[in-house]
Amino acid sequence: MNPKFDSDIKTLRRILLEYKRVAMVGLSEDWSRPSNFAAKYLLDHGFDVIPVNPKYDEILGQKCYPDLKSIPTAVDVVDLFQRSERVPPFVDDAIDIGAKVVWMQLTIIHEEAANLALEAGLEVVMDRCMKIEYARLFGGLNTIGVNTGIISAQRPQIFNR
Repeated sequence: MNPKFDSDIKTLRRILLEYKRVAMVGLSEDWSRPSNFAAKYLLDHGFDVIPVNPKYDEILGQKCYPDLKSIPTAVDVVDLFQRSERVPPFVDDAIDIGAKVVWMQLTIIHEEAANLALEAGLEVVMDRCMKIEYARLFGGLNTIGVNTGIISAQRPQIFNR
């Protein structure tokens, strides 16, 4: 991946603190899907998640919209849970609605679309998960993605019976 799209920690932290209204394109109501898990986590951490998926009327208690242009409020981040080849039209719509950031989830890379977004004045994050980055930068990430509240360099003792 081109180094100009490799967001540094300072940039990721600023984006995650500054922009709280996230249109999640491809959000699924299926609780076992990564998009659903990420959306629930972001909702639980103060983000306003706007589901974008023409299949549903509502996801996680939030009104769902068929496309980005149907959202009646301003959007800060367009978070894409889409295959790479499907990204360009969503980036065009993100530009049209005045989003500030296009965020492409893990394994999603489309440099041409990213360049269009940058030229239009948007910030771009590729191949990263908002949930993982938030947990990594603000606490709450461990092997299963939840905060145990325990920080220790010592191995746990094995209890003898």
